Amino acid sequence: MSDADAKFEDGAQKPLRLRALDADDLSVISAVLQDAVLPTSELNWNPMMRRFAMLANRFRWEDRNAAEKQQRGFERVQAMVVVENIQKVSSSGVDLKDKEQVLSVLSVTFTEGDDADGEILFTLAGDGAISCKVECLDISMTDVTRPYGAISNAAPQHDLS
Repeated sequence: MSDADAKFEDGAQKPLRLRALDADDLSVISAVLQDAVLPTSELNWNPMMRRFAMLANRFRWEDRNAAEKQQRGFERVQAMVVVENIQKVSSSGVDLKDKEQVLSVLSVTFTEGDDADGEILFTLAGDGAISCKVECLDISMTDVTRPYGAISNAAPQHDLS
């Protein structure tokens, strides 16, 4: 290997740009968005464009091991999540009138319908959910800011017991 060859570490500080067109792709976006937080004011449903978007503060899971190894703080980054080809958006456990309500993403899944359509489901902490009825799976996630120190200075913990 020469000095000019690319290494895995070379991409570590680059903004993530992900797109899912099938369930396997979506599992990557779901993992990256786990524990992302956002106020309801950062949700946007545009029926004319058939697009749902959210601006979330995601935990940088891809940097966790490096932060621990270097004994430095954990990081978050703002990411734009866009779902295309939407027919309908609905929610439960989310007060859309309370613009300060903070939502925490647990997972993002896709269920295919009887015909070509399906549902993208954002499962939220506290029994909340946002459902996007779609013609097809087309979701993207793009980091739009530089990483910043996580306010809690801790990695999210999940007690599965």
